[in-house]
Amino acid sequence: MTIKAFSSTFTKPSNTLSQSLFPSSMEQQLTLVLLATPKGANFDEQTLDYASSSSSSSAPSSTSSFTRTFLKFSVYFSLVALAYYFIISSFTVPPPIFIALDSPPVSPSGNVSSPKCDLFSGDWIPDPAGPLYTNHSCPHIQDFQNCMLNGRPDVNYLFWRWKPRDCDLPRFSSSQFLDRVRNKWWAFIGDSIARNHVQSLICILSQVEEVVEIYHDKEFRSKIWRFPSHNFTLSVIWSPFLVKSETLGTSSDIHLYLDQLDHKWTHQYSNFDYVVISGGKWFLKATIFHESNTVTGSHYCHGRYNLTELGYDYSYRKTLKLVRNFVRDSTHKPLVLFRTTTPDHFETAEWNAGGYCNRTMPFKEAEAKLKTVDAVMRDVELDVFQNFGEGSTNFRLLDTTGMSFLRPDGHPGPYRHPHPFAGGKVKSSVQNDCLHWCLPGPIDSWNDVMVETILNR
Repeated sequence: MTIKAFSSTFTKPSNTLSQSLFPSSMEQQLTLVLLATPKGANFDEQTLDYASSSSSSSAPSSTSSFTRTFLKFSVYFSLVALAYYFIISSFTVPPPIFIALDSPPVSPSGNVSSPKCDLFSGDWIPDPAGPLYTNHSCPHIQDFQNCMLNGRPDVNYLFWRWKPRDCDLPRFSSSQFLDRVRNKWWAFIGDSIARNHVQSLICILSQVEEVVEIYHDKEFRSKIWRFPSHNFTLSVIWSPFLVKSETLGTSSDIHLYLDQLDHKWTHQYSNFDYVVISGGKWFLKATIFHESNTVTGSHYCHGRYNLTELGYDYSYRKTLKLVRNFVRDSTHKPLVLFRTTTPDHFETAEWNAGGYCNRTMPFKEAEAKLKTVDAVMRDVELDVFQNFGEGSTNFRLLDTTGMSFLRPDGHPGPYRHPHPFAGGKVKSSVQNDCLHWCLPGPIDSWNDVMVETILNR
């Protein structure tokens, strides 16, 4: 600060010697000392010259000249050294400026997301910029979610973005994301909503670099992709229950082994650097529960087999605790997110009984209420995971339930297939999809909060 004050007050001298020996501010302070004693310096030179000439009047003129020159430079450099000593001894070095390692991240647009900000409490606000891709620019959209291609007539659902109440959420940057995950492996584990999420992420990233599919299972449910120039690997693993599940014999009954995680994802877990795990709607199916090699109960079996009805919340809680303990106890420590349940928006009835979703605008917060099953599932998730992250360095909760609930307009509805009402079909006879999300659509914002939660927090 002292240097800056001097610099703004005084003009830099044109002394060539000073310029060569002392840079910028140091030179300016040194010049102040020299300018303060010009008469003293001249007087000393004259006195020394006079004494030299009177004491050596008989010496040759060349010797006298050399002596005078030597004395001049000796005095000059003595004064310079003296000035330099006083400056150095009184010079105060300002403290260094440190950047805190936990300073809030800054987005490419300059917006700051405060670590204290709740990313999952906010509103959907108009976004004239629209999505980062279109159904034409991304060839990786599954037909069931390609609402525009299937003839959805409205486009308003594309022009909203999620805005947390207490901060700005940086817009997803594909190039920045790919740079951050270079040489990494990112896996999504769950059901068809997890696959829906992966497709959204791939569509965004493919605007920067084309992705290559390098593996799929027989049913095309589990897949692996690679972004070659970044050596970034992306997986989706089909495991809708997260625990071991099977159907036995000719029966369609689903048996859940609530003390055994699904090896399809646990056997690969050590490969992953980032993991997003999710569960949900499959636990509402009719299921039979096994624990310690014993059938302990069931859900939605309607009294068959004389089994105790324990409910979907029982199996869901057991499963999530098993997942939590696995993540906690594993020696491999990827960064893990658990994404909370995705609410559906079927109105008047369920998916198989004529339920539909034809809204074209987001909800306001007080306009609707979560269905009981969604509220119960989220309560289970929060109970199991909410405090888990406090003692863990590699776990986060991706609580997208609330922001997703406010978007009843973002589903395919009847536009699961091309032109669903062609041929004069009655609207009430066409099955709606009010659970999965159109691409592009609201699910793209999950990636904004996901990246902010995992990479910037």
